[in-house]
Amino acid sequence: MDMINIKINGKDYTVPKGISVLEAARYANVDIPTLCYLKDINEIGACRLCLVEVKGARGLVTACVYPVDRDGMEINTNTPAIMKARKTNLELLLSNHDRKCLSCARSTTCELQALCREYGVDEETFEGAKSERYIDTSSPAIVRDSGKCILCRRCSAVCSKIQGVGVIGANDRGYDTHIGCAFDVNLADTSCINCGQCVVACPTGALVEKDDTDKVFAALADPTKHVAICCAPSVRAQIGECFGYAPGTDTEGQMVAATKALGFDGVYDMNLTADLTIMEEATEFLGRVKNGGALPMITSCSPGWIKFCEHYFPEMTENLSTCKSPQQMFGAMYKTYYAQKMGLDPKDIVFVSAIPCTAKKFEVGRPDQSAAGVPDVDYAITTRELARMIQKAGIDFRAIENAKFDNPFEIGSGAGVIFGATGGVMEAALRTAAEVIEGKPLTKVEFDDVRGTDGIKFATYELGGMKLNVAVASGTANAKKLLNDVKAGKVDVQFIEIMACPGGCVNGGGQPIQPAVVRNNVDLRALRASVLYKADSAMDLRKSHENSAVKKLYDEFFGEPNSHKAHEILHTSYIKRGL
Repeated sequence: MDMINIKINGKDYTVPKGISVLEAARYANVDIPTLCYLKDINEIGACRLCLVEVKGARGLVTACVYPVDRDGMEINTNTPAIMKARKTNLELLLSNHDRKCLSCARSTTCELQALCREYGVDEETFEGAKSERYIDTSSPAIVRDSGKCILCRRCSAVCSKIQGVGVIGANDRGYDTHIGCAFDVNLADTSCINCGQCVVACPTGALVEKDDTDKVFAALADPTKHVAICCAPSVRAQIGECFGYAPGTDTEGQMVAATKALGFDGVYDMNLTADLTIMEEATEFLGRVKNGGALPMITSCSPGWIKFCEHYFPEMTENLSTCKSPQQMFGAMYKTYYAQKMGLDPKDIVFVSAIPCTAKKFEVGRPDQSAAGVPDVDYAITTRELARMIQKAGIDFRAIENAKFDNPFEIGSGAGVIFGATGGVMEAALRTAAEVIEGKPLTKVEFDDVRGTDGIKFATYELGGMKLNVAVASGTANAKKLLNDVKAGKVDVQFIEIMACPGGCVNGGGQPIQPAVVRNNVDLRALRASVLYKADSAMDLRKSHENSAVKKLYDEFFGEPNSHKAHEILHTSYIKRGL
């Protein structure tokens, strides 16, 4: 790599030739403000917040796209002229912005708000006509508010480039430009997969999850209702970020204690049904191999991926595992087995899941998700929503003493813990499948080849004389590439794990918002996943089939994995939607 010598704010630095001024400034520990920039995703210089001076250039230039391409370049990032230009651009953005910050879900995490505060912006500097605004609430998962959109295009870049969906983008031109769906149809009328990657990419409140916290509070206040909640593994690994903890901090004990303080009748660990999923899924896979079923079999835990498959690969829905997701299995099990055991009427149970995923809000309303004649899960709330409930209730998350999940569903294995990371479902399934096939304990339970944040991973294992080729993909654009290769015969695999969100649930659309400066310079996926892998490695119970609570469920209720009763309660069906 060629290196060149440049000056940044009067000081000498040696940087790689060809990088942008924005990247070069990091060598000087200078963070140039941006609103539209996402590294390798959206580098278009649209917001004009990253303006800098380059000696010899005509006027101010945008740091995110201007290259450092010659020796001796002199760059200034903080002159009075630069500060004035940035402030003016912020004032212009506000002139066409819905400035209801106090009630906005993104208040305190809004990048526009933070920059306006930093630059001392007066919101009434420019007044005049405003673009026509609308709020699209058609989606079960995502709300779009055009009045808060700044046309940064981060959402459309992520939707198209990272997810391969591309259902939102810039419509019209000039002053009339707005972000919307083709022909301005509602989001619910497109092939949107509800993954929420647009939400975590948005710098303002133009895209937020549909908030169900008031409904949960109402249920908690109703004395006629039995209200329970289960928490996904990724929530405990990330919710601390909402309360000022650094990414990669495990706050499971505080999360459980704070959730109990909200008044739930039961606070449970979704790791239990992650293990239950593995028992059903591994048995299903071995049955397909033995009986000539549809292969490759593809995991079904990610509802964003499931809807993507139904739209873009409807012919491959036969390859999907019929297992419900751990979220839906928990609700189904709770309203059947537990309701019978405790003498509860399923109609009086309100079951809530705390999840890292906006697509789970869509999943609760899918057909064939009502084992007890009522919805398996009533409300799916994101990590952010759970944090807002805790804050609204006045619970001091940082000071509260740790607590443990409630009986009788407090037991989960390390295999269930790692479900939240890409490759985790595959590794959990392999731990069980390998021991079943080989008939002896594993000497090493880690399957390192399927770990890591690469978009597509392959591995081959010899199990009981059988050669097993597996693949793992995260991010639906990567899923599209992998499945097209499978269809073309370029890839020979028998088992595939796919998660809709890049990096898996740890990077889900319902996770805590981190600003672009963090997303661009910190590997959030790896940091967050490390929490799950550390928790797994510290546990004595690391295999789903050794979970005593799961064994009890089969002994007392389901009989055996893939039994008729298990299929009625724990399995589901799919829709060939097409485009």
